[in-house]
Amino acid sequence: MSSNAVMHRVSTGADALGRWCTLTMGVSIPVSVALDNVLLAAVLLAWLVGAQYRVKLMLAWTNPVYRAAVLLYVVLLAGATYGHADSGDTQLYLGKYLDLALVPVLGWMFLSVNDRVRALQIFGGGLALVLLTSCALKIGLIPPNPWLHGTAGTPVVFKLRLTHNILMAFAAFLFAWLALTTSARKARIAWAIAAVLAIANVTLMVDGITGFLVLATLTLLIGWQRRGWHGVVMMGIISGGLIALLLVIPGPIQARVQGIVQDFHSERADRPASTSPGLRLEYYRNTLAMIKEHPVFGTGTGGFPAGYANQIKGSGSMPIKNPHNEFLLLTAQTGIIGLAALLWLLWQQWRLAPRLPTPLEQGLAQGLVITIFIVCMLNSPLLDHTEGLLYAWLTALLYAGLKSGD
Repeated sequence: MSSNAVMHRVSTGADALGRWCTLTMGVSIPVSVALDNVLLAAVLLAWLVGAQYRVKLMLAWTNPVYRAAVLLYVVLLAGATYGHADSGDTQLYLGKYLDLALVPVLGWMFLSVNDRVRALQIFGGGLALVLLTSCALKIGLIPPNPWLHGTAGTPVVFKLRLTHNILMAFAAFLFAWLALTTSARKARIAWAIAAVLAIANVTLMVDGITGFLVLATLTLLIGWQRRGWHGVVMMGIISGGLIALLLVIPGPIQARVQGIVQDFHSERADRPASTSPGLRLEYYRNTLAMIKEHPVFGTGTGGFPAGYANQIKGSGSMPIKNPHNEFLLLTAQTGIIGLAALLWLLWQQWRLAPRLPTPLEQGLAQGLVITIFIVCMLNSPLLDHTEGLLYAWLTALLYAGLKSGD
């Protein structure tokens, strides 16, 4: 066998392994951090062994969404060359943001439309597994155990409450789109039931304002996607009625809103914040003060902890590693250049979503942008493993079908 034939077989086998691992991540992302890391390492190794580097690099350059994701990571790399960040913090933050640079690597495995459809179905199955386990835990079919994070009172499963609710909010949106686009009647009914259960999980079972806001906004979005402004009005009326009902009946949403109101009333301006809403506002104020001092380039990638500690020196406030707002965190580290790079990435995704090959990909791509935008305003998802990898994986999947001229 010639050396070229051997290389071809190795390249083909590597690509097949990479595709299998990338598809499997659809289940691992909502379930297991350890499995995520193993699969990511295997995908990267398969990408490297598979050769065809010129074609792969051209994919990263010609796909505007992939290019924007890599550009954002390049800005973060550049931010690591200045400032006074602890070297450990710099490495930590660069490692957390590495998913952005891996978007074209994952995208190489999604060039086949069949693989993309299969991946979305596998991802839907993984989210359905989380949802059904959560519901079973809620009604007592599954007793609390060390493998699960929650209890019947708070039936989260493999992730903590915040991440669980974000996953279930997006799951409701995904299930609804699968129900709308699936031709088989039984599958359509099953996905529709799953969507209803996911909505109930977010609103009635697990406490989480971020997930609830994502769900409410995605509800308006799907109304606009299907029926234009008439759909927005219709879904707005339905959502408004549901929100009003949830605020008057005992449940997670009512308890959470009442808790937030009480926390705000208990805060005082003459002492450091002590409640969750007060702490967030304190984080935002101090981070904005940091940005004011270094508006263009920021404090450097990984420089947030040291910069924040210096900002609060003598105030009695507690040091933190992120301000629970991705826009503020990125701006504090890399200035308006980094913020512009992030907004450019999100804009490219929103602008190009209507040019994707199928209505399912178009709808989910817009939902992904809305989801990550809302979560970025309330948390730092690109710094969190599950949220950051989910965003990178879905970005790679949904935008792999873009033609080079788009």
